[in-house]
Amino acid sequence: MSDQTNSGQSRRQFLGRSVAVLAAVSAVPLNFACSGNRPAKTNAAGSSKPDSRFGGVQIGTITYSWRTMDGGLQNIIRYCKESNISSIELMSNDLEAYMGIPENPLEALFFRGASRDPANAANASDDPNDYQYIAAGSGYIRIPRQLTPEQQAAVDAYREDIKNWRINVAMAKVEEARKLLSDNGIQVHIVKFSPAAWSDEEIDYAFKVAKAMGAKAVTEEISLEAAQRLAPFAEKHDMYVAFHNHMQYAEEGFSADPVLAVSPAIRLNFDIGHFYGSTGIHPNEMLKKYHDRIYSIHIKDKTGPTAEEPNANQVWGQGETPLEEVLLLIKQEKWPIYCDIELEYPVKSWSNAVKEVGTCVNYARQILI
Repeated sequence: MSDQTNSGQSRRQFLGRSVAVLAAVSAVPLNFACSGNRPAKTNAAGSSKPDSRFGGVQIGTITYSWRTMDGGLQNIIRYCKESNISSIELMSNDLEAYMGIPENPLEALFFRGASRDPANAANASDDPNDYQYIAAGSGYIRIPRQLTPEQQAAVDAYREDIKNWRINVAMAKVEEARKLLSDNGIQVHIVKFSPAAWSDEEIDYAFKVAKAMGAKAVTEEISLEAAQRLAPFAEKHDMYVAFHNHMQYAEEGFSADPVLAVSPAIRLNFDIGHFYGSTGIHPNEMLKKYHDRIYSIHIKDKTGPTAEEPNANQVWGQGETPLEEVLLLIKQEKWPIYCDIELEYPVKSWSNAVKEVGTCVNYARQILI
């Protein structure tokens, strides 16, 4: 596989030019980087607040990129500052943890002590298909797909608890969360609730909370059924429901057109990596056709479907996804599309997700400036 980036520069050359920017981040332990005894780092414009808008294009990240790090809004603020991210698609579990959602009892059922190591799960199996990941506080836990009657009863009781909590939540706590982020220079443009399977009251809650956070959209996985379910709530709140894709566009006969036809409140949360990796089609074809219905994109680098290792996540610049062409088209056309990093390639032991997102930010910056 070539070591050339999509702009003709090698990753080694790119990292060499970026090292001065990232050296401070790399040298400071994460548990010390934002100590009150240290001055805040400044960005290129001399501000202590992050600024990831380059050449008129808003670069951000989905906070899922930091799933391997400690969760919570305070940590997200720290990660945004260290990565120079000023706009986020916020995972709802971090927001709801801040708002005081009831503790998920499944962690106590499946894990001994405070450990989240899958090896400590009850009846652990080596087959990843035997498990599912669910939100727990500001992180995730792995639980078996097949539950015992006792475990299923705990799940059902917890779902009822969180439904009642959501319906009665104090909106002042949401405003507090929004202010905490905005005071640190961070805008939330999406809250990822994925609420299509929720009750009507909870779906209404999701859009109400996302709007109060300053977001314009709630995201969900793309399907006609989900569009029909969520569109009336998006319309009610003058919001969008933005549909994310995995490999659906590679399925025979699949089209976004029936989904978009449901309502003007439907938008796409278009994942260019999953799209290219599964279809081999240039993402700019979708951008040119649907740019006025694309609210945001997820950016990642992947191999194409005909590669020796097809549809595989790669360090940016080492895959085949035409990242540069996508970003330059959005810049050239001045489309108001949020461009969010989704970090999915394996992170080396000597790095971490915060440093890698920072490297991706600087990769995009070099293309756009």
